[in-house]
Amino acid sequence: MEATVVQCAEGHVFSTSTFPMQNLRSGRIGPGRLLRCPRCARLRQAVPLPRSDAENR
Repeated sequence: MEATVVQCAEGHVFSTSTFPMQNLRSGRIGPGRLLRCPRCARLRQAVPLPRSDAENR
């Protein structure tokens, strides 16, 4: 399984092995998902980072 690099609403960047419903088009239900951020330990809205942005971090 491939890791997805995401950014939470607080700006923390981390990778996750699961990103719920990532195969659905973003125009249909939106790109953000609720994930537990490992930095602030809270459920936060998280969005996947584009591959080019993730490689630069």
